[in-house]
Amino acid sequence: MRSPRAAGKAWRLSAAALAIAWSVFPIAMVVLSSFKSQRDIFAIPPQLVFEPSLENYRRLLKEWPAFLPDMANSLVVTIGATLLTVVASTLAGYVYARFRGRALALSAFFMVLVRMLPPIVVTLPLFPLFSWLHLTDTHLVLVLMYAAFFVSLSTWIMRAFIDQVPRELEEAAVVDGAGLLQVLRMVVLPLVVNGVIAASLFVIVYAWNEFIFALIFTTRIARTAPLVMSEMLSTTDGVDWGVLFAAATVQLAPILAFILAAQRYVIAGLTAGAVKG
Repeated sequence: MRSPRAAGKAWRLSAAALAIAWSVFPIAMVVLSSFKSQRDIFAIPPQLVFEPSLENYRRLLKEWPAFLPDMANSLVVTIGATLLTVVASTLAGYVYARFRGRALALSAFFMVLVRMLPPIVVTLPLFPLFSWLHLTDTHLVLVLMYAAFFVSLSTWIMRAFIDQVPRELEEAAVVDGAGLLQVLRMVVLPLVVNGVIAASLFVIVYAWNEFIFALIFTTRIARTAPLVMSEMLSTTDGVDWGVLFAAATVQLAPILAFILAAQRYVIAGLTAGAVKG
């Protein structure tokens, strides 16, 4: 007879396997369908054994030549937003970790409050301003919007990591003549690299896949890959699902590979501050 502990472990493993299958199944179907013909994609029952073909990818490049340049736009915006967010959140996280005060508490509350607002509520009032500044349809406007939208979460991640850095190390550096920026660069930053990577991952995933801001603020020059995929869904000739699945696979592949390679930093970011030594 199984012990209660063994039964509980079996239930947890089963629940984890079910959650993984629930998450992986749609992705696997999209990837597999990108190598199928239009007829085989919707075959009933689904065909798991088939002859793979790259025809959908060839048609993607031929019929949607803007897809790869728009993916390059996504890359530029993602890198810019990540760098800006990491710099701002590291500095802000240090301030929240090392200083206390009513003004700081109010600013922290305001930062969280703004983060809870739906993106569309913040976007519409800003459109006339960015239009007046001639920033619409530029990479810069998306970099600023993505960084502003994610700096709050990144700040709390960095605060949790910086809280774990002993103050004595900073005090010793100050005694040796280091200034504040030198303390940050030579003492704090090397010890919170995991936090920087964790915060960067969240921004990268968000910026790479974001749709609403890109739809409102860009038209042609700075258009990103998700907008091209939305156009594939609204063609008058009907949706070419094979090409759409090929585009989704190409758009998914780099970010999925990056996340799998750095998954331990994602866990570190999610559990930051849970255990404090």
